[in-house]
Amino acid sequence: MFDLIIKNASLTDGQTGIDIACRNGKIAALERDITADAKEIIDAAGYLVSPPFVDPHFHMDATLSLGTPRMNVSGTLLEGIALWGELKEVQSIEDIVQRALQYCELAVAKGIGAIRSHVDTCDDKLTGVQALLEVREQVKDCLELQLVAFPQDGVLCDPTAMQNTIRALDMGVDVVGGIPHFERTMADGAESVRLLCEIAAERGLMVDMHCDESDDPLSRHIETLVFETQRLGLQGRVTGSHLTSMHSMDNYYVSKLIPLIAEAQVHAVPNPLINIMLQGRHDTYPKRRGQTRVREMRDAGIIVGFGSDCMMDPWYSLGKADMLDVAFMGLHVGQLSSRADMAWCFDAVTLNSARIMGLDGYGVAKGCEANFVLLQAHETIEALRLRAHRIAVVRKGCVVSRSDPQIFRTTMNAVGKDLDEATVKN
Repeated sequence: MFDLIIKNASLTDGQTGIDIACRNGKIAALERDITADAKEIIDAAGYLVSPPFVDPHFHMDATLSLGTPRMNVSGTLLEGIALWGELKEVQSIEDIVQRALQYCELAVAKGIGAIRSHVDTCDDKLTGVQALLEVREQVKDCLELQLVAFPQDGVLCDPTAMQNTIRALDMGVDVVGGIPHFERTMADGAESVRLLCEIAAERGLMVDMHCDESDDPLSRHIETLVFETQRLGLQGRVTGSHLTSMHSMDNYYVSKLIPLIAEAQVHAVPNPLINIMLQGRHDTYPKRRGQTRVREMRDAGIIVGFGSDCMMDPWYSLGKADMLDVAFMGLHVGQLSSRADMAWCFDAVTLNSARIMGLDGYGVAKGCEANFVLLQAHETIEALRLRAHRIAVVRKGCVVSRSDPQIFRTTMNAVGKDLDEATVKN
C-alpha cells in the first residue's frame, strides 16, 4: 500500500507514461504500470511532473507591503531602498509574519518548494529576523525557507550592522549575506566581503551576497568574492546575486573574470524581473537590458539559477509568486531562444537553484523526497510558454494544493473554415 500514486506522468527528462509511487514521504517507485493500491491515485493524463520550483533569491520581510508607507514614485532601486528604510520604522513582527505567511501560501500553490529569503539585519530590534524565524517554523511542513542575514545598508556603513548580523546568525539564520557595492568606498566594499566570508568560514555556513547590483562597470566586488572563496576554502558554498554590473563591463575583463568565477565554484543568481526593471535607469537609448551575462556563465560551467527577488514591495509592484514568469523573462532578456536554451531556463528555476541552496533529496527519482508539482503541460518548454497551470502540488507524498485542469476553447478550426469558404467565393 502506497500513500499516493501519480499515474501516466511525463517527466522533465522526456520520459512518458511513468507512474510515481510515494510512501513515508519518499518516492518509493518510479516505473510504468504500477498496479499496487494507494490511499490516493491521481491520473496525470500525460501531463508533466516536475520537481518543485525553487526561488534562490527573495525578500520576504518586504513582500506584499506595496504602498506602505508610500509608493516608489521613481521606480528606482535607490528610492526603493530609501522607502524600505521608512517601512522598517512602522512595521511590526506581526505585520511581517502575516504578509510572509500569505506569500508562502501563494508560493506553495504555485509549486514553489523552497525559498532563500534575505532578511535585513540593519535593525537593532531585528524585527524581520524574529518574524521570519517564526515563519520558517510555521511553514516547514510545506515549504523549505532558508534565511540570509542581509545588512541592507552596508555592514560597515551602518554602525551596528555587523553586530546585528552576528546576532541574527546566532539566532539561527542560515546564510551570510552582504552588499559590498553599497558601502561608502570600493575599499570598504572589498573589506566587507573579506569580513563576512571569514564569519561564514568560521561557522561553516554558506554565503550569498548582493554583488554589483549596479550599471557601473567598475563595480567589481564579484572578483573579491571569488578571491575570498578560494582563500577560505568556501568553494561550492558561495553565491553572487544580481551581478548586473557585468553587463556593462569591458569584454576583455569579463573574459578573465568568468573563468575565475567558475574555478572558485561560485554560483550566480540573476533576478530577471527586477534586473530588467531597475537597471539601465540612467540610460536614454540605447538602453542596457540589466541582466548579467547568463549564457556566458552557464557555458563556462557556473551554476546559474533565476530568482524572483520581489513581489509587491518597495522595489517591484507586480509579481505573483510564479517562477515560470521569472524563467520566461530570463529567457527573453538573455535571448536564450534555442530549444536547449529554453529547456535550460526551466532548470534555472528547478535543478540549478536547488543545487545553489544545497537541497537534499531533491528531484523526481526513486529515493528522493516526494516533493513535486503536476503541471498542465507535456514538457518543459511548453510549461514555460504557457506558464503552465498547476494541477497538483505534492509535499512529502501528500497533496498540499490542487485545482482542476483548465479548459482551453479555441475557434481556430471555425476561423479556418470561414477563411476557406471566403476564398472559394472570391
